[in-house]
Amino acid sequence: MQITHTTTRNGVDTATMFATLDLIKTQPELAQFQFRATNRWIDGAHNRSTIKGFFAAGGEDSSRSETFELDAGEPAILLGTDTGPNPAEYLLHALAACLTTTIVYVAAARRVQLTSVESTLTGDMDVRGALGVDDEPRNGFERIGVSFRVTGDAPEEKLREVVERAKARSAVYDMVTNGVPVAVEVTTA
Repeated sequence: MQITHTTTRNGVDTATMFATLDLIKTQPELAQFQFRATNRWIDGAHNRSTIKGFFAAGGEDSSRSETFELDAGEPAILLGTDTGPNPAEYLLHALAACLTTTIVYVAAARRVQLTSVESTLTGDMDVRGALGVDDEPRNGFERIGVSFRVTGDAPEEKLREVVERAKARSAVYDMVTNGVPVAVEVTTA
């Protein structure tokens, strides 16, 4: 009789995590993913993105049964009606979520049981650039600040190492700090 042990740490099945990493090491083509979102304007600053399907591990993934809908808008001071967070706030959310998830995965891999991971992100922006009233300020954030509070069953130094490793591996952190080429196509009717 063979006994198997499933180790779950921080809500992560570490046996599956390590098996996935080993498989990708031997078959790197499985690491090619394509995530997608579609967006439709509703009214004023209100628009809605839908996310469901994606390409992963050599084929189209159809495991999601539900479509995610994300509404975006602007606050009244930026001519909106608060139909959702504005796109810059979604960027802060994406960065926070990716860093947090990566911290959890890194901690699980390093046998650190986390108690809590909390973050506060701030994005400083001079909106004159985005509004087109002054070419001097850039259109986007001038600076993003991230502050983490992490607690777990490891010494402070180990928790800091987990965060540093997560920062080095976070996909969204990489995209924000290193940029990514964006190709824009337009079709008109």
